[in-house]
Amino acid sequence: MRVLMIGDVVGNGGRKAVTKLLKDLKSELEIDFVTLQGENLAGGIGLTVDNVIEMQEAGADVITTGNHVWDKREFIEHLDDPYLPVLRPLNYPSHNPGRGATDQSGPIAVVNLIGRVWVGEFDSPFAVIDDLLAGGFGQGKPIVVDFHAEATSEKAALAWHLDGRVAAVVGTHTHVPTADYKVLPDGTAFVTDLGMVGARDSILGVEVEGSLARFLSGRHQRMQPQRTGLINFNSVVIEIDSNTGLATGIERVDRQIHI
Repeated sequence: MRVLMIGDVVGNGGRKAVTKLLKDLKSELEIDFVTLQGENLAGGIGLTVDNVIEMQEAGADVITTGNHVWDKREFIEHLDDPYLPVLRPLNYPSHNPGRGATDQSGPIAVVNLIGRVWVGEFDSPFAVIDDLLAGGFGQGKPIVVDFHAEATSEKAALAWHLDGRVAAVVGTHTHVPTADYKVLPDGTAFVTDLGMVGARDSILGVEVEGSLARFLSGRHQRMQPQRTGLINFNSVVIEIDSNTGLATGIERVDRQIHI
């Protein structure tokens, strides 16, 4: 079984790149299931129902998120919609709308977690996923985890904590693809960060001028995603043994396309 996990998709340019590339990639790489990090789909911050449907039609099976999931207020009420395969981090307080894990969207179970180091005050991702797994989540299916976190050490620690219990732990949030992809000794694939689907000539997918203005002035500036030009498409493909539910391989899948 082969799972493609796509990094943070940034704005209109990122969405267009997914629409243009994903179906052919699924065929070329013989992909069985696709996850996509979607918290930056709508203008680089948050997401909308239309964005989600667009990514579903492009070929994504489950859309994960992070701290920006709440930024489009009109979308919050849709987090419980059963027909929208969107997760919010599981370790937000449980009274929040939405779900943080699903094993009902195909052959793969997916968990979405958020880190606490330099990100915010949330429940422990370690304790929350331990409880989830102890309750029998995903029984009989491989489980992949999107860990939306800032600190590389926190991401690696979670992967080692879950080694042999899930098929993959992939990091998102920094928009920078890392080269440390590997399968840990007991069968969990890991990479510190998937990267992004966003403009190459940008600062983390955002127009250079707007991002620079924050640093040069010290004031909050509205930043816009870079919509056109050469778009980086960052992802990994994970090979999973269907008998064990654990990984046998992980490879980077990085492409560029002009939008």
